[in-house]
Amino acid sequence: MWILRQLLDAFWTPHIWLPPNTEWSDLEPNDRVQYTNYRHLFYAFPMAVIIILTRYFLEKNCFAPFGISLGIKSTKPKKAPINEFLEETFVKSSKWSHKEIVGLSKRLDWTERQVERWLRLRRSQGKPSTLIKFCESSWRCFYYTFSFHYGLLFLWNKPWLWNIDYCWIGFPHQGVTNDTWWYYMISLSFYWSLAVSQFFDVKRKDFWQMFVHHICTIFLLSFSWICNFHRMGTLVLLTHDCGDIFLELAKMAKYAKYQRLCDITSVIFIVVWLTTRIGLFPFWILYNTSVDAPRIVNQMFPAYYIFNSLLFLLLVLHLYWTHLILKIAYISWNSGKIDGDIRSSSSDEVTLEDDSNDSKVDSPNGTLSNGITT
Repeated sequence: MWILRQLLDAFWTPHIWLPPNTEWSDLEPNDRVQYTNYRHLFYAFPMAVIIILTRYFLEKNCFAPFGISLGIKSTKPKKAPINEFLEETFVKSSKWSHKEIVGLSKRLDWTERQVERWLRLRRSQGKPSTLIKFCESSWRCFYYTFSFHYGLLFLWNKPWLWNIDYCWIGFPHQGVTNDTWWYYMISLSFYWSLAVSQFFDVKRKDFWQMFVHHICTIFLLSFSWICNFHRMGTLVLLTHDCGDIFLELAKMAKYAKYQRLCDITSVIFIVVWLTTRIGLFPFWILYNTSVDAPRIVNQMFPAYYIFNSLLFLLLVLHLYWTHLILKIAYISWNSGKIDGDIRSSSSDEVTLEDDSNDSKVDSPNGTLSNGITT
């Protein structure tokens, strides 16, 4: 126990987490100022459970009936016939070349068409139904819409929304209000729920990038809360939530086969994404944290550099997704319609040639020419 106490004391040393000449006792809540409390971060765990249960309830009782009313069917794909030899081959690699299919057909005394059909059915076995994907997007759209409007509503009267320098003026002696507390705790619990549910949701090509994004966001929220960077944290959350609303709307429209609505919301998403993630985030937020903050605070400390590094890691992820978005937008523009999920694709999408066509196996990654789909 003594060794554990020594390790904790060394880890939570004020020289790392707080500005010079500041102690933890200086930031204890009192009658005049209600400072952030690191113990409150544990509230996010039971709240994450509540969010997951809320999601399950809404998907089952609201989003699924709504999707069905739009004509979305919850159909499960047919299962491939049991064949131990093909199953062993599939486990080793799910991507078969035409040469491999010819060899398998000869060994099994099947036609190439039969092998192709088995592969198509086997790949689609674990594929989620369109209704499941619609419900997932509906839930995220619901949350991001709520989070963005709640954040904008309570930040409207906060001075740091209109003058970002107030994120640092008076730092670290900045109290936290009840609306900021709820904004932080709900956001933190939501990203904890995503980090868990992502392993059970629709698998997409950017699975690990999204997982890193969720973990990075959790660390950012936790660090900023502990070190009293909560004002800057609220601005980061606000700029990130608004674009995702239109992304999820575009996906919902795609699943419901409202192509015109999908095209419109996708264009809006691209504009909002470029404005917030590539415009406001680096040139407003990162510029302030990197250039203005050291000038206002004078003496920085290790936790500040950790916080700023995580912000730059988010920017790297933004640039990766922006490259993907613009690439898909260009291809979609040439094809005449925009895909519902222009940021990533389901990893289990299958586009083998239809049975009426000649024997051929396409890439399993999508329907557009670049292999990316919803």
